[in-house]
Amino acid sequence: MKLFDVYPLFDVNIVKGKGCHVWDDKGQEYLDLYGGHAVISIGHAHPHYVEAVSKQVATLGFYSNSVINQLQVELAQRLGKISGYDDYQLFLINSGAEANENALKLASFYNGRTRVISFAKAFHGRTSLAVEATNNPKIIAPINANGHVTYLPLNDTEAVKAELAKGDVCAVIIEGIQGVGGIQVPTTEFMQTLRTACDETNTVLILDEIQSGYGRSGKFFAHQYTGIRPDMITVAKGIANGFPMAGVLISPKFTPVYGQLGTTFGGNQLACAAALAVLDVMEADNLVENAAKVGSHLIEELKKFSHIKEVRGEGLMIGLEFNEPVKELRQQLLFDQKVFTGVSGTNVIRLLPPLCLSMEEADEFISRLSKLLK
Repeated sequence: MKLFDVYPLFDVNIVKGKGCHVWDDKGQEYLDLYGGHAVISIGHAHPHYVEAVSKQVATLGFYSNSVINQLQVELAQRLGKISGYDDYQLFLINSGAEANENALKLASFYNGRTRVISFAKAFHGRTSLAVEATNNPKIIAPINANGHVTYLPLNDTEAVKAELAKGDVCAVIIEGIQGVGGIQVPTTEFMQTLRTACDETNTVLILDEIQSGYGRSGKFFAHQYTGIRPDMITVAKGIANGFPMAGVLISPKFTPVYGQLGTTFGGNQLACAAALAVLDVMEADNLVENAAKVGSHLIEELKKFSHIKEVRGEGLMIGLEFNEPVKELRQQLLFDQKVFTGVSGTNVIRLLPPLCLSMEEADEFISRLSKLLK
């Protein structure tokens, strides 16, 4: 049997990681400015994380959600405290798409509606309703194109107020900062207008913080720059530093009903141990504050490059837009300068490093990039 060919692959076999660095099977070291799609939050192979996961899997890796799991209780309490959402409820699942599916499902149970507002360049996942809410027709199969979703321009307050005024919208789903869409940042005015309009029309506001959350923006959630509180927040990626896990933070306005939501693997003991270790390290090493500090430095330095059309983002979620396609530049960064980066569309380089990135490592990236942009 062969693997189903879904991704074009770089001819690099990564076999080891430590902090913000990875190594291939030939022993070549790379600076990791992508963190495996923003998944590596506390750095590769952090010793506390390794110990916690190893100890848990040697004790109990998994058991059913039909019994008490004290690790889930502890995770909910600690996540509520560190994020500022103590009064919310937590539902644990396995992936970002799954988080968005369950948030949209719960929203529809709540108000009985079926229409969803999403935004231009949005990405919310590759399954069922999550992919329908993703503004990319190339990945929406005919079976997913069910007419539930209206796409609006990001930051267009009048357009969103007009749609919500119709009174038939179940939910608005929006990323704290658009990732796949090219590091597009919603304005404070837009987010506050959105919150008010949702309240006035009994529409559920869902913040997809799967890529922009968990400290990446320099605040725990990117939407916290705008001073709003959504009805639900979806998280994944950095929550367990590479172990498959996700969650939905759910406002007290929602009352749980047995049978509406469920999961086999979600919140299992091994996943919870990984997620708790992530919170341990984030707190001990002040990683949210580090993301803000090092990210501000990176953004400031990158804005000095005349070759870069625009630098966007917050913290360690940064987009570099060029006037020309970046495919060759990304290849040169990887194969000549030994730096992993991401892309968005044709003209944007995406930086999503582990939140432990140091000033020295940030400056090393600037140095390597400058060699290619001279």
